[in-house]
Amino acid sequence: MLEQFKITADDAVTVDPTALAQTTQGFFERVGIPAPDARVAADVLVRADLRGVDTHGVSNMLRVYLSDLKSGVINPTPKVSVVRETPAIANLHSDNGLGVVVTPKAMNMAIEKAKDVGVGMVTVGHGRHLGMASYHAMMALEHDMIGLCVTTAGPRMAPTFGAVPRLGTNPIAIAAPAGTEPPFVLDIATTAVAGNKITIAQRLGTKILGGWAADERGVPIMEAMDPPEHDVPALLPLGSVREMGSHKGYGLACVVDILSGILSGGGYGMFPGRPYNHHMVSAYRVDAFTDLDGFKAMMDEFLQTLKETPPSPGHDGVVVPGHPEWDTEQERRANGIPLHAEVVQWFRDTCRELDVPYILE
Repeated sequence: MLEQFKITADDAVTVDPTALAQTTQGFFERVGIPAPDARVAADVLVRADLRGVDTHGVSNMLRVYLSDLKSGVINPTPKVSVVRETPAIANLHSDNGLGVVVTPKAMNMAIEKAKDVGVGMVTVGHGRHLGMASYHAMMALEHDMIGLCVTTAGPRMAPTFGAVPRLGTNPIAIAAPAGTEPPFVLDIATTAVAGNKITIAQRLGTKILGGWAADERGVPIMEAMDPPEHDVPALLPLGSVREMGSHKGYGLACVVDILSGILSGGGYGMFPGRPYNHHMVSAYRVDAFTDLDGFKAMMDEFLQTLKETPPSPGHDGVVVPGHPEWDTEQERRANGIPLHAEVVQWFRDTCRELDVPYILE
């Protein structure tokens, strides 16, 4: 998380992770999600906050999910069905179910298939937002597997040289186990910045950087600016402009649409009349490919070599994907999760509205 998106000590209220998960589960249950599913949904959100991925934790996503559940946009009790299946793959119809509920079930299915045949892949069509994509990829780690998760959404990204949005932020997450080192976990949007960081910038009153967004004509804005009152007209692809590789972020976003939306039969993010999120998760059993202990030892060597890279001036060390989040999770499990005071007030108000005990402070 960039410094500009971190909550200042003056604005922060530190809450207990267990209390936060219990409260979040209570909210989900009050709007119709069965208790077992509500527990999983709460875990997905709070794990994001524990890892410092505040864009996809309770601060931003929970109120969106509750609003959509209350209005009927999201089905709280979806009848998830298998459209097609083989020993290695499955395609699920999500029945407009919340992604933080349905996608863990899809990943569990992929893991079971990988146990049997070495690789499992499950697509999920006609769903809703799945939260932090790396949550689902990391589920594979407990089984000594590599996990992958991609997900598509409604248009936020303007294609390279495009004047209007055509693709979502379309994240890609990969998790790989190691031995003594924390696992490798990459979780990136294919836009130059995750869309929810704009929301955080609005809450904190900080600027958004040049190269993140385009103006209403599709022209990249290359200088820092105050966040707009509402969403920017379009986010730029990873790379920002053609000369800096925006075609790569744009191309990766297309790959996500193909593997999750089109392959599931659900449709791509900009498809008219289909306001869904589509997902793909997969699991790869390491010992189906190579010796497990040897793989973990080589992963440790690989990650240690990255960490031992001499840093450039002004920096303490290189960034290893997933390791800053690992460190944040250890610290927040021990000392609590900082939430913005505005978010804590929202929790107080929502506890009263939904008749859920307020236990955060």
